[in-house]
Amino acid sequence: MIRVVTDSSCDLPQEVVEELGIVIVPLVVRIGHQEFLETDLSIDEYWARVEAARAQGLFPQTSQPSIGAYENVFAPLVDQGNEVVCITITSHHSGTFNSAWAAAQKFGQAVGVVDSWQTSLAMGFQALAAAQAAREGASLSEVVALLWEMRARAHILAVLDTMEYVRMGGRADALIPILSRVMRFLQVKPIIGFVEGELKLLGQARTFSAALTQIEQRMMELRPFEHLAVAHTRRPDEAQSWADRLRESTEFDGPIWVTETGAALSSHAGPGVIAMVGVERG
Repeated sequence: MIRVVTDSSCDLPQEVVEELGIVIVPLVVRIGHQEFLETDLSIDEYWARVEAARAQGLFPQTSQPSIGAYENVFAPLVDQGNEVVCITITSHHSGTFNSAWAAAQKFGQAVGVVDSWQTSLAMGFQALAAAQAAREGASLSEVVALLWEMRARAHILAVLDTMEYVRMGGRADALIPILSRVMRFLQVKPIIGFVEGELKLLGQARTFSAALTQIEQRMMELRPFEHLAVAHTRRPDEAQSWADRLRESTEFDGPIWVTETGAALSSHAGPGVIAMVGVERG
């Protein structure tokens, strides 16, 4: 069998992970003076801890899984006679790919590692496709080729409500001066997304709602879709409303997932984010 491994920033629902046998390697989250595996924190517990830390002037931080953490995941899967494909959060903003790649060297051709160029469900949908292809009998090389092709069709566009978490998180140093100018001096809301794995400023609007409308219009230009989703931090009702709007504007007839992103991504995005995720039909 081919087993799919990915990291906890994928935002896949737990029932999907269990059904397809996807293995999740947790990112590490530091809040104040305490360190947690992302999978050990519920999202409500995470935000409660962040609120307490913010009262002391502290922002959450993250780090990638260690090489050893990946070795500990790969070893039993390979020992059971499986091949493994590992999909990671974009290497442009995390060392996770490097940890996974270094660990994979111990297992020769049995483990392949792919940089998703993405995060959240834009990566999660890639893991989903890999697991489905493996279940249908694809070889490891075929699954890797599918992922290389699919990552160019995966898009996530987000509007930020604050830049403080991005600034303090230290994962987008090249983007921070641009965001500072847009949000502090021009007083507009930035639209950000990944271009070949690197986070870029892709647009701006005077209000949060106008930024979402602009994102919706960009999404309409990418039709038709294989997958659509809306991810958010602390904005469930608005996220659901935009999912309903996307269904009408894109005429998408599949499920549109609405998810609150986990602790690691929230540590860099901050509260109040809404992102639209789409995978163009291949």
